Amino acid sequence: MTAEEIRRQFIEFFENKKHTNVRSAPVVPQDDPTLLFTNAGMNQFKDIFLGKGKRSYTRAVNAQKCIRVSGKHNDLEEVGRDTYHHTFFEMLGNWSFGDYYKKEAIAWAWELFTEVWKLPKAKLYATVYTTDDEAHALWESETDIARDHILRYADKDNFWEMGATGPCGPCSEIHIDLGEDFCDKKGEKHVCGVNGDCGRYIELWNLVFIQYNRDEQGNLHTLPQTHVDTGAGFERIVAVLQNKKSNYDTDVFMPLIHFIGEIAGQDYAASKEQVAFRVIADHVRMLTFSITDGGLPSNEGRGYVMRRILRRAARYGRKLGMRKPFIYKLAPKVAELMGNAYPELNERTEHVVAVIRKEEEHFNRTLDRGLEIFDSIKNELQSNKQTVIPGKQVFKLYDTFGFPVDLTRVLAEENRLTLDTDGFEEEMEAQRERARAHSKFAASAEDDAEWIVLNESDQTEFSGYDRLSQQTHIARYQISSETINVVLIETPFYAESGGQVGDRGTISGEGFSLTVIDTQKDGDVFIHICKSIENFNPVSDRVEAKVSVSLRRETVKNHTATHLLHAALHTVIGAHVHQAGSLVEAERLRFDFNHSEKISEQDLLRIERLVNEQIQLNIPLEIKQEKFAEAQKSGAMALFGEKYGDVVRTVKIADFSHELCGGTHVNSTGEIGLFILLSESGIASGVRRIEAITGTAAVNYMQELRVARQQLGRLLNSPENEINSKITQLLADKKELEKEVQKMQAAQMQAGASGIIDKAETIGAVKVIVEEFNGSSVDQLKELADEIRQKSANTVGLLCTENDGKLGFVCFATDDLVTSGKINAGNLVREVAKTAGGGGGGRPHLATAGGKDVRKKQAALNQFRNSISASGR
Repeated sequence: MTAEEIRRQFIEFFENKKHTNVRSAPVVPQDDPTLLFTNAGMNQFKDIFLGKGKRSYTRAVNAQKCIRVSGKHNDLEEVGRDTYHHTFFEMLGNWSFGDYYKKEAIAWAWELFTEVWKLPKAKLYATVYTTDDEAHALWESETDIARDHILRYADKDNFWEMGATGPCGPCSEIHIDLGEDFCDKKGEKHVCGVNGDCGRYIELWNLVFIQYNRDEQGNLHTLPQTHVDTGAGFERIVAVLQNKKSNYDTDVFMPLIHFIGEIAGQDYAASKEQVAFRVIADHVRMLTFSITDGGLPSNEGRGYVMRRILRRAARYGRKLGMRKPFIYKLAPKVAELMGNAYPELNERTEHVVAVIRKEEEHFNRTLDRGLEIFDSIKNELQSNKQTVIPGKQVFKLYDTFGFPVDLTRVLAEENRLTLDTDGFEEEMEAQRERARAHSKFAASAEDDAEWIVLNESDQTEFSGYDRLSQQTHIARYQISSETINVVLIETPFYAESGGQVGDRGTISGEGFSLTVIDTQKDGDVFIHICKSIENFNPVSDRVEAKVSVSLRRETVKNHTATHLLHAALHTVIGAHVHQAGSLVEAERLRFDFNHSEKISEQDLLRIERLVNEQIQLNIPLEIKQEKFAEAQKSGAMALFGEKYGDVVRTVKIADFSHELCGGTHVNSTGEIGLFILLSESGIASGVRRIEAITGTAAVNYMQELRVARQQLGRLLNSPENEINSKITQLLADKKELEKEVQKMQAAQMQAGASGIIDKAETIGAVKVIVEEFNGSSVDQLKELADEIRQKSANTVGLLCTENDGKLGFVCFATDDLVTSGKINAGNLVREVAKTAGGGGGGRPHLATAGGKDVRKKQAALNQFRNSISASGR
């Protein structure tokens, strides 16, 4: 049975039990700031467990793509070394939201394992929470598992919690005994067992029964509705069903591993570096999926994790003799193997390849630099007769240059050195603390203030596609320190989503009027954030909600324009372009997209022209609701990282643009008026950004530009069509004049060299020159220094200039002092610059430096004199 068949059988089994097959959420979460990556199937249903959201179904099944790179069972250094650690994996799961509970979950899990997949019952074990008598009894009554194979365990193994507070409950795990041959602790003082630490007994499926809520005091309260949340490791199940000793030996990995062998020119089975094959196979899966879903390598957050994973794979590639970029060649293979289950891989392969290749090329340069740093560390230790590389240095190699610790350890051993692992762990813990500050998993409310409930409502009906004002009712409100937050039963206000900002306007009722400054979404609820007013205490829940017509009008122009821009980029730049982020507001639009190179001025003009052509055609927009699968078949474009339901809203603009979108739009393109592209820039590796304006803002911009051009023409006494050439000529003339001025200043300074020499003071037996200049360049001072050196002997000097709030120093010494070894201008100027917060150096006879703190100029000049005096020269 193939992996693809196993995945399909799992989903079909639960579909036959009236479960809805829910598509995998992206591995890069778009609406959960508490997560770097989607790490479990339950992530996309978290709002249901927290009581903040609902679905149209109460039973769900899916195969969820997940990434875990830290935590109890996810030590990165173990990936590829053992049989089951992975950074990317799939989690099979089924859920009940207030529907069935423990009885069905246990019975169906047993049915699938023993009747469909024919796993040997005698090898299976079930664990339950210590006090969960109900689950224990159900395992006895609903299955024919051996009674002594039902085991009780305490909190850490069989009680699941979302966080320190919130939904939680006991869980029941299904384990399998793979046999003595799978124990990887032989020869040690070790006893194999369920929940042990060897590879003989492994967990296959975890059934979580969410029945409690833990409060801030740690007390458990029974939930009004119970839920089921299960997760089964896909790769582990495939290994068991295919009778393989390792997850890497299954058809999930082997085709990819063989392809790596083809590129490396090595046979995996005969290789002494099998770990390298497995690490690379695992890591390229993680990279392919994360980049496909909108992630990008960078220096912080999830981007930092991705960069570390890519560099680790690249380093292991060198163990297979691959020193040039190669990981990017593997991404299409991942798409080929997994594109049927996850079609988005096929759609974005070109983008993934471009991002990985660019990152690999950059890392190759970084790696070479890192090896140089290691050599300098080694040489310094050996010169000081030390043998331990400090933890800070190990961490620097790890953090800055992507050196896995095992690489640094190997290099150290080759040079008879060891690592300060304790110091390294201290640095790592400090980094983890910084990461935790950015990503803390908690289910916290927006504010501690209490909500005043006027009407029970757990979702907001949005009416703003068709109207901008309406009579409605307050569901609840909250008075915080700076705002009044209002939830309406029905609202025309659009809540921020998909890059479009939330609407602004007013909510008016009996005796009050609130100014809405923003509208945000919390699950299925729209929160209208209003300016605070005194003594807000509505006597009636009936209100009138009015969206600002002018702001919405300009916002929809910009939103439709982003769709036209996206399509124009496809036409001009290529089909590989996909949206990577956007901002749509009344004043402007910002559109981020994947592309590895700067767009030429000529192509930018083509893009702008193409968008304006569609505007001038005044094309009516075709907006409709349809099933997701039908929308995809008709060519509607789904965006990076967005989550879509079974029924989606599509926006079609003739044959030019067709996208899935829940935002608000113009009725026809002519309403946009005018599109002006303001700028194009790079914001991250492989990501570009375009900023533009439309409508009223575009008209204002053109009028201001025309007025400025007319004024410039009058100032230059030039027709508008000759302004560019006139300015070009003026700039050229200015440059020539500046050159002439510099020549005159240099000539004057050189002519004054004799006068400067005459003013030299004597310190010890040496003539010392210290002179200050304002506005002169360092190059001019160097010429003056050479002139003084030629006309004098036994002389050392420091010339200082101040320019644009910074100091420049030129130190010189005549040849007789340099030859005798008495003076080294490079050493002198370095100490002078330090005094002024700068640095520099150079040759013994002539050296330069800079200083950042002009207030320390006199101190720096005195430092020079003191250095000469202290030397006794």
